[in-house]
Amino acid sequence: MSDDDVELRRLRWRCRRGMRELDQLMLRFLDQRWPKADDAERSVFLRLLESEDDKLWRWCMGRERPEDPELHALVERIIALPH
Repeated sequence: MSDDDVELRRLRWRCRRGMRELDQLMLRFLDQRWPKADDAERSVFLRLLESEDDKLWRWCMGRERPEDPELHALVERIIALPH
């Protein structure tokens, strides 16, 4: 198993948030954007994964907005990804 495979498996586990809707959003990014993402976008995604589930939920539902503009921009991109 390559280092990339190990990292993807680890990230896939971290994307599991205990709320199916959040799981789907995070995994959608991982499947659709991660392979093409540059280091900067990957870094922001890793920071996003550090966020608490309740905050992530409010951000993804548009009820709140992250103060960090990079996180906000990423959340917007994740929401816009095709199902």
